Amino acid sequence: MINEKDVVKNVDAATVQGTRAGATAMSFSRCTSKGALLVLALAAAVSFGAQAAPAGLGADVSLSSLPPQALKTDQLIHSGGPFPFSRDGVVFGNYEKRLPRQARGYYHEYTVPTPGAHNRGARRIICGGNQPTEPDACFYTEDHYNSFHRIVK
Repeated sequence: MINEKDVVKNVDAATVQGTRAGATAMSFSRCTSKGALLVLALAAAVSFGAQAAPAGLGADVSLSSLPPQALKTDQLIHSGGPFPFSRDGVVFGNYEKRLPRQARGYYHEYTVPTPGAHNRGARRIICGGNQPTEPDACFYTEDHYNSFHRIVK
């Protein structure tokens, strides 16, 4: 003979266990989702870090290893000129985003004369900072902004 109270107890126990199993599955699912979001957030932070090295930034280069014209341009930058080209000292926009991102007006460009060139040539030194004669950093490009190397002294 089936006792009604035993059936109710068994059904209630199964329901409670099922609810616990469901809650555990939901907790695991939420935990997995939160973990995935955390991984994505960390990946985004690393990928889009404020000072992450841009794609066009190559290895550092010593000032002494650059062409003699670059050494002369560097001296002119630190003494405030006079510069041989009217465009020297103009704001460099960094439109290609090959240098670390900074506010507009941070970077200025200077020509590194190329022997035999009939124009300004492709070589430049780009310096960034608040004081033109004391830049925070300078970069050398020999291919007209396609790639840059941070200058170290």
